[in-house]
Amino acid sequence: MKITTKLLILLLCILLVATIFVARRHKFSKDYGVYLGVTENLEQFSDTQIVVVDAQYFSADEINSFVADGHKVYSYINVGSLENFRDYYSRFDDLCLGDYEHWDEEKWMDVSSPKWQDFILNELAPSLIDKGISGFFVDNSDVYYKYQNDDILCGLATIMKGLKSYNNEIIINGGDVFMDAYTQKLGSWDDVITGINQESVFSYIDWDNNSFETAEKSDREYFENYLKKYSSLGADIFLLEYTTDSKLIDEITQYCKKQGYHFYISDSVELTY
Repeated sequence: MKITTKLLILLLCILLVATIFVARRHKFSKDYGVYLGVTENLEQFSDTQIVVVDAQYFSADEINSFVADGHKVYSYINVGSLENFRDYYSRFDDLCLGDYEHWDEEKWMDVSSPKWQDFILNELAPSLIDKGISGFFVDNSDVYYKYQNDDILCGLATIMKGLKSYNNEIIINGGDVFMDAYTQKLGSWDDVITGINQESVFSYIDWDNNSFETAEKSDREYFENYLKKYSSLGADIFLLEYTTDSKLIDEITQYCKKQGYHFYISDSVELTY
């Protein structure tokens, strides 16, 4: 068979693209990492393909360069509570609903407030998107677990749908009560997310004794079923565990590999590197 010059060039281009793709896939020794306690130097995560950070602390140049090298960068965005160290705290502290247990610097937010919704969707989110992020890691949707009423449900749904409308990937952290209520009453799971990150499926944080323990069997089974439900529908699944127990680490690793889930195991609730 005679191969034309154009066909030869096309085949070489396909081979080059495939080579680059394979090289990028194999150059990362770690699949996933959540580093919310880190505020500088993305390059220290060069061995990790999918990285979650608070993009507020990183420049657009740094994020774009990191993404161009084959990484995905998800930015933390806190929609359900307000931290007192944010420079916008005084603008919205009148919308706080109550104290956030175990986190003294945070308070739950009234997500039904148009003022808060407008800030998240038209100010905060665009400022992070402009930095070149791959998507959002959305925290504290469990405000609906804490305050289960229709106003909070609909307000949170407005925020989540608004974030999804930017066509970036959306990973909700936890959110089981919200997700089930939303899909039962308001719409489809993929209206609001592309994936779920669940903390402490296998592990458990004993806040009273400042230690990491193994999760109760009933809790583990509950979250396993929650994740399998949305995974079967097409959602990407991520686990974030807190433990230093080598046996439990092996169990988490084998489970996630079998299920095809992303996972990160941290030895600190501060999520430093």
